[in-house]
Parts: sequence; C-alpha cells; structure tokens
Amino acid sequence: MFVTVNGERREIKATRVAELLSELEYEGTHVAVALNYDVVPRARWSETPLNDNDLIEILTPRQGG
Repeated sequence: MFVTVNGERREIKATRVAELLSELEYEGTHVAVALNYDVVPRARWSETPLNDNDLIEILTPRQGG
C-alpha cells in the first residue's frame, strides 16, 4: 500500500503503526506518531491499523537553545 510519511509518499508492507516503525528502522528510538493528524498513543501502536493513502508524521524530540 502507499502512505505518506513525513511528507514523502512511500510504498510499505506494514499494516500497523508498530510494524511501520520497524520497517523504517525507528525501533528503539523515542518518537511520537500522528496518523491522519491524530496522535497515536504508544500503547496502541501494535493495534492501530494503517490504510492506503494514510498521512503519517513521525516526530523525534529535539533540544534547542
């Protein structure tokens, strides 16, 4: 299926948020995920399905000064 991740259209094999993070090698990192503009709690990543044409934002924390 095709989804848009951080503004980039991609073809993915994953069917759930947790699988997508693994596929994109985000495992073990501190991230937040928004699916179609709604934040997905970490506890629900393994059960949250992905659909064709979803919009996904993967955000990493940053520090600045």
